[in-house]
Amino acid sequence: MTVATLAFIDKRSLRPGRGSALLGAVLLVLGWEVLARMLADAFVLAAPSEVLTAIVENRTLLMRALAVTLANGAAGFALGNLAAIALAGIALAFPRSQSIITGLALTVFCLPLVATGPILRVLFGPGPWPQIVLAALAVYYTTLVLLLVGLRATPSSWIDLMRSYGRGSFSTLVHVRAMASLPYLFAGLQIAAPAAFLGAMVGEFTGAERGMGVLTIRAMRDLDVDMTWALATVATAVAIAAYLAIGWVARRVLVADPPVILSPPRPPGWRGGGWHAPINVAVVAVAAVIAWWAALALSGLNPFFAKGPDDVFHALFLADNAGRTRAMLASAMWETAAFLLPGYLAGLLAGAGLAIVVVLFPMLAGAAMPAAIALRSVPIVTTAPLVVLILGRGAIGTIALVALMVFFPTFVACLHGLRQAPGQVLDVMDSYAAGPFQRLLRARLPAMLPAFFAAARMAVPASVLAVTVVEWLATGNGVGSLMALSASLSDYNMLWSAVVLVAALSALGYGGVGLVEARVLRIYAPEQLA
Repeated sequence: MTVATLAFIDKRSLRPGRGSALLGAVLLVLGWEVLARMLADAFVLAAPSEVLTAIVENRTLLMRALAVTLANGAAGFALGNLAAIALAGIALAFPRSQSIITGLALTVFCLPLVATGPILRVLFGPGPWPQIVLAALAVYYTTLVLLLVGLRATPSSWIDLMRSYGRGSFSTLVHVRAMASLPYLFAGLQIAAPAAFLGAMVGEFTGAERGMGVLTIRAMRDLDVDMTWALATVATAVAIAAYLAIGWVARRVLVADPPVILSPPRPPGWRGGGWHAPINVAVVAVAAVIAWWAALALSGLNPFFAKGPDDVFHALFLADNAGRTRAMLASAMWETAAFLLPGYLAGLLAGAGLAIVVVLFPMLAGAAMPAAIALRSVPIVTTAPLVVLILGRGAIGTIALVALMVFFPTFVACLHGLRQAPGQVLDVMDSYAAGPFQRLLRARLPAMLPAFFAAARMAVPASVLAVTVVEWLATGNGVGSLMALSASLSDYNMLWSAVVLVAALSALGYGGVGLVEARVLRIYAPEQLA
């Protein structure tokens, strides 16, 4: 019998002290001021006093731009999360469809924004829809993954009780699983809030007429460092406010203690998938190709720009320069992988490690949370030049930026997971005078594992996005730079081939994490493999 995750967040554990929160904010500002003075001659970081002056002097312009971006981000946040909830409900109501739904959702999420942004701009034109769609694409998958974890993390006794009353799977989904999944839904919403705003800003980079992204491009083009960091500060403040607002709602909605989940034993030799996995992969691949063709046919895009699966296959294997195309892609992917894997692992370890430290030493929560949210909320187009200046254009700078993108979702997910240790189990350990480290090892870490692996799966495409954007903006190497160069030269065969390869390798990495997850959760949380 296994203790696993679920349910409802302990309000007291989620509420850091006001003093520690204030201390964290003060230390963050002081560190910012010191770093800005050290780099005064580099013109890449403005001091807080200079940022405040820029905000006051340009407050009218900033408010107009903020209203536009906030509206687009909020629309994308709502659409993306509604889509995630609908997909999760369908997957649980019709279990046979789950592999196809999650596989197609993953494929779309793995598409690099460096390439999808211009495609959406061509498809939708100069209006707000490219920003809204990119904001929705930035959030829907993180919410979907965590929501599926929560929907499956339900005590079997609750489901047996529903069956004893003659209720079907739909009633169980609505009255039991949906309520049990609320903590994970709120965790997904907290992760999604900064991502939606940044997604809207990225959409504005691709040719919008108004918004925070447009002002950021203008400020960077004019080398206006004060205005650039004023925009980044406003974006960070909005993301922090959204994160805290969702947390406030969560503390008032979720009032019960996490229950104990006792999973029934599996039959001898049970493997949780077996020969079905290759068939599921093949079905998802076929469905993705069909959806690709259908999207091109329905959109009516110019074939010179919009390439189909047959065009990519021809470019990679049948064209006269196919060998050169494959060699360029292989070289670029090798350069990207050399930075991607260390950054991914560093972000996972940092996020999980800080969550453990915060649970062991709750007084640090208020100091750690503002810095964690700020690191995730500052637009990467602003932080990339700064990090590259400090750490260089080589491996260390790129790895650090990738780790920053992976760190925040992992930290939030693991923090929620650690706090799902059932109170009854902790009370038993207290009765045996178990110390905090024993409680962590025996109760909290097993409760964290489903959330950690959900974060690890989400972080695969997030790390790919980060490394391609950094290569596009700062380093000039790897597949991100190759895609940007191909778009500027109208080499759309190379661009689409790179997009397909990046998406396929992201899905492969996601599957690799899933295999490790299945082996671990088979022991600690088998209800997640049902």
